[in-house]
Amino acid sequence: MPVPVVVTTRSGGPRSPAFAVAMVLVAVLAGGALFMSGYSVGRDQGLEPGAPADEQAAWRPFWDVYSAIVNRYPLEKIDRKTLIEGAIRGLVDSVDDPYSAYLSPEDFDQTIRDITGEFEGIGAEIGTVDGRGNSVDCGTFGPDCQLVVIAPLDGSPAEDAGLKPGDVILAVDGSTLDGLTPDQARDRIRGKAGTEVVLRIRRYDPPAGGPAADATASPAPDGSPAPDGSTGPTRVVVDEFDVTIVRAKVTRREVTSRELAGGTVGYVRLAGFSDAGASAFEAAVQAHVDAGIKKLVIDLRGNPGGFLTDAHRVASVFIESGPVYWQEAADGSQIETDASGGGSATDESIQVVLLIDRGTASASEIVAGALQDRGRATLVGETSFGKGTVQEWIGLEELGGVRLTVWKWLTPDKRWIHHVGITPDVAVDVPDDTPRNEDPVLDRALEILGASATSLRALLPAA
Repeated sequence: MPVPVVVTTRSGGPRSPAFAVAMVLVAVLAGGALFMSGYSVGRDQGLEPGAPADEQAAWRPFWDVYSAIVNRYPLEKIDRKTLIEGAIRGLVDSVDDPYSAYLSPEDFDQTIRDITGEFEGIGAEIGTVDGRGNSVDCGTFGPDCQLVVIAPLDGSPAEDAGLKPGDVILAVDGSTLDGLTPDQARDRIRGKAGTEVVLRIRRYDPPAGGPAADATASPAPDGSPAPDGSTGPTRVVVDEFDVTIVRAKVTRREVTSRELAGGTVGYVRLAGFSDAGASAFEAAVQAHVDAGIKKLVIDLRGNPGGFLTDAHRVASVFIESGPVYWQEAADGSQIETDASGGGSATDESIQVVLLIDRGTASASEIVAGALQDRGRATLVGETSFGKGTVQEWIGLEELGGVRLTVWKWLTPDKRWIHHVGITPDVAVDVPDDTPRNEDPVLDRALEILGASATSLRALLPAA
């Protein structure tokens, strides 16, 4: 599961096998992904070194070393930009905060683009399965860890190329994925819009993750027994082929909306917090309310966060006035941020159940904490990730940028959930071997709303 990461504000502007291909910026910096509680982007703030004499004396050893390298290092000339980048990286690393880091120009620009909900690639939700086609959380690809297409995004190059849910990706541009991590595989598939990538596809019947695959083990493609020793096939390879896909700029699908329980319950899943995602979320909830639906399920499971301003927008859909969260600065001062008012579901006759899990982080936790403290939703699922800080992205022109923790955030009742998480009102344990087509958390939510249980396969982050 992509480990959760970060939060920030903008100036101006249960163990999931899926990994964030588009959200490389919103999860915890471990395993190559980050979570964000929202974040802010600051540009060229022009901060100057301190002028007081004590500051000048404190920095003298640094300048002595810098001068020695520039003037006396004999092996090769060291580029000044390289030295400055190294100094900035060391300065930020010395804070020893997993959510603060220096980013090269390329990484800084790419992560900013990713957070906005747009990326360059094939446009598919992807995940990992074992040799039998069951969902699995695995670290490196091999016979019992395979990259699978969960679903191509609507109108994406992946959809145009004919990729289908359950297709296993064996190789990229002729190179096998064996031994690669999910992040490394992602990087091979992604690339500049307009460039081509060749994927080797193996198609099964039933597809990976299908009902039969969940019921019985199947032999590996080479005929050897499955890890549990069984040899009776449940999946049959119906085709293996190469497909050439032209990469494009893809907008990540952050919102999924539908009616459940015979049209009596509105279901809205939010996968990230961007401007486009917040707008789509507002529209989806508005559509359910306009249809006369008085029971809503909001799904924030696996949502790693995003822009702080968009978390505020989402919470304000359900909270008319009063605090959504508090910000606490380095000096201990606190600032209250209230709901914007006018949300489509602020009427308390509208029942709301909010789904959370261990992958619910940062901005998602701001929303969950706000709705819980303000009594606007019943939280169902697992304790959330626990990310209670806000990061600002500071642009440094040609030197890239810095992601720096600048605030703590607190719930309306001033709870700091950092490293603790938000405890659901109704806990639901989801065993690791739960079949893909079953969703006990959603079923429990529907029971709370007095609706009949149903099954709904959770959608995973886009690739």
